[in-house]
Amino acid sequence: MTSSRPQRRSWAEPWKVKVVEPLTMMSAQERQAALVRAGYNTFLLKSEEVYIDLLTDSGTSAMSDWQWAGMMMGDEAYAGSKNFYNLEAAVQKHYGYKHVVPTHQGRGAENILSQLCIKPGDSVPGNMYFTTTRLHQELAGGTFVDVVIPQAHDPNHEHPFKGNVDVDALEALIKRVGAKKVPYVCVGATVNMAGGQPVSMENMKAVRALTAKHGVRIFLDATRAVENAWFIKTRERGYADKSVADILKEFCSYSDGCTMSGKKDALVNIGGWLALNDRDLYEEASNLVVVYEGLHTYGGMAGRDMEAMARGIVESVQDDHVRARIGQVEYLGHKLQEWGVPIVKPIGGHAVYLDAKAFYPHLTQDQFPAQALAAYLYADSGVRSMERGIVSAGRDKATGKHHYPKLELVRLTVPRRVYTQAHMDVTAESVAAVWDQRQEARGLKMVYEPKYLRFFQARFEKE
Repeated sequence: MTSSRPQRRSWAEPWKVKVVEPLTMMSAQERQAALVRAGYNTFLLKSEEVYIDLLTDSGTSAMSDWQWAGMMMGDEAYAGSKNFYNLEAAVQKHYGYKHVVPTHQGRGAENILSQLCIKPGDSVPGNMYFTTTRLHQELAGGTFVDVVIPQAHDPNHEHPFKGNVDVDALEALIKRVGAKKVPYVCVGATVNMAGGQPVSMENMKAVRALTAKHGVRIFLDATRAVENAWFIKTRERGYADKSVADILKEFCSYSDGCTMSGKKDALVNIGGWLALNDRDLYEEASNLVVVYEGLHTYGGMAGRDMEAMARGIVESVQDDHVRARIGQVEYLGHKLQEWGVPIVKPIGGHAVYLDAKAFYPHLTQDQFPAQALAAYLYADSGVRSMERGIVSAGRDKATGKHHYPKLELVRLTVPRRVYTQAHMDVTAESVAAVWDQRQEARGLKMVYEPKYLRFFQARFEKE
């Protein structure tokens, strides 16, 4: 007798729902009107106009009962809050850095690090740009240089660590401009703009060996380093039996510090930090944070937020949590792959990325195909996603012309501990419906463009 049982046992999230927030879906006519008011930019939609919000995982996670309990223990002293010391201890234990400067979020840390380390004329290598990171580097007088491996620019390549630094390209840059013109290497883990792709431990060790030879520092963008640790555990030889917590600490040990948006891995709605090992640099950062953020023991955060982040760090490195978090993203990605929808492969950590060039080969990049795809998806179902293509890439600071990235993507970003698999099913079915209607798609034209980080506030019209 043949069994009808599934060959693979199902898994469930390692938490249960305690509080719910009602959701409503507007009619198709109301969604279309909202799109027009927002200038076809999903960032300009009102939250109440959105049914399933996959715009970002930044500050959109659900906190645990333990974190909420910590919020009630906020020490709101202007100086020396006990919550800061709890946060400092959590970073030191799980990330391994010596010194911690709190900031209101990740870009506050990017600003301070850029101002401290970058001089006009410097070259700052990194494994693919990120929007705010590159802007802070440019405002400090530096020039970003992409040293990610070539496979990162190919959405169909199955390299398990597409976030890796091209060590040969990095060495060639150091030799060409001189080590004194390279203030540090910026390593993002995972690489957002490549599709949430991880960096291997082997690659991190190689980058550390090279930079040590030339006296160049490494600073991590550790925003999703916990997710990166999970991919090392599951994809890299020798790490299967190690915990995410141990892998994370080893990974960070090959760097000199990090910028961090606690709004992702650390499971909070606001907050971040700059972590450093060098005492002198820490003293400078502690002084500069007072100018831009707040005193060095609160850095723009309330005590209660620091406590929630300290506890979120502890929860974030638990294997069961990371397994379920990335498992939900994979669930959505595998469903789309089964239906033939073109996505970035392999599936990344925090999001599924739709390949807008493959959706709309009849549109040029100047017609903003990813921006159009995000708009069509919202119009179909009320699912909010975001563009990661030519609009996000911005303009060359010297020529003023568009950057034309090889990747033209739409990001379906899954908040942590927020949505169920049923929400993922609704999302996948909407994407499939838009895919089926792809030949009817029209491009957009940009009618308003702000000076910096245009993807947040640019406005568009249909062609």
